[in-house]
Amino acid sequence: MHWAEARQTARDAVKPLESVELPLADALGMALASPVRALVALPGHDNSAMDGYAVAGPGPWTVAGAVRAGGAPHPSPLTPGTAVEIATGAPVPPGTRAVLPVEHAVHKGRRVAGTVPDGKHVRRRGEDCPEGRELLGTATTMTAAGLGAAAQAGHDTLLVHRRPRVAVVVTGDELETSGRPRPGRVRDAIGPMLPGLLRASGAEEHGLTRLADRPDGLTEALTESEADVVVVCGATSAGPADHLRGVLRALRAEVRVSGVACRPGHPQLLAVLLDGRCVVGLPGNPFAALAAGLTLLQPLLTTLGGHRVPSPLTARLTSPVTPHAEDTKLVAVTRSGATATPTGHDRPGSLWGAALADALAVLPPDWDGAEAELLPLPR
Repeated sequence: MHWAEARQTARDAVKPLESVELPLADALGMALASPVRALVALPGHDNSAMDGYAVAGPGPWTVAGAVRAGGAPHPSPLTPGTAVEIATGAPVPPGTRAVLPVEHAVHKGRRVAGTVPDGKHVRRRGEDCPEGRELLGTATTMTAAGLGAAAQAGHDTLLVHRRPRVAVVVTGDELETSGRPRPGRVRDAIGPMLPGLLRASGAEEHGLTRLADRPDGLTEALTESEADVVVVCGATSAGPADHLRGVLRALRAEVRVSGVACRPGHPQLLAVLLDGRCVVGLPGNPFAALAAGLTLLQPLLTTLGGHRVPSPLTARLTSPVTPHAEDTKLVAVTRSGATATPTGHDRPGSLWGAALADALAVLPPDWDGAEAELLPLPR
């Protein structure tokens, strides 16, 4: 299957998960399941944009009191020739023509003089956003600023899609998890890498299982997991130790993607179990697994989480790269403005080049050396 088709197949395989209502502090990074509307006008009252004096009519003005932010409003409208000392954010009294900034004011006893245009430094009720206006649409990913905007608009909770739960299964008789690997063994690099990819995709890890290259443990891991998605690392190819495809056949799973025409990462797969849960198979080579994770796993998880498909990011490569004759080539690059530079060191079994990079450049077979799509790497 072509690379772009595989990514779309992953998006089409699922629908957003059910919605949950969460306090603002718990909704960071989650996608809205319904729009956020302003429950109050912003600002909620006519107020001062500066520290200074709210003035009425032409100057000079007699200062008739003071108003502080959060304090009681001035008890009566201002009449021409009068003013009140006012703090930023404090409500301006009715009759206010403008606010004279304190640094522009000339004082003489209880009187103040200066020049200020009509309406200057007065923020009118609802001028930023009227009550009822939609601030953030469905599928918006909540950022820190978005949470602040929701709080300003009067919200304490938000309706968001819950995060996908992902169980990780790492297979391989040759893997070791600490220290220097013994002869004939290798350190597991995919297990430490995947949590960052899951978090960047809006998901949460729901357990990590390490298995030997045997089918029985793999069957148990797929059938007993309560996660929405099970990611199996290794076991996706056709060798004698690769049991995932046989286990999926035995479970009568529907395989939606069986291999993707990309380098690295060709032996990846996506299947849907009878109960609707998804299985994503990643190759055992670490950089190939990363490429496959961005190809199938990330779009699957962002769709489950209710997020919008991000706008494509592109750049022009600063050095020549020869595309593959038949497959999409994924190249580790560092970005700088509108350009990207290949890092090298990106053989399928090594994460060195990816560790130096901040994106993968997508080069289809017919790439002509112009701008390339970039897949940002998790930070």
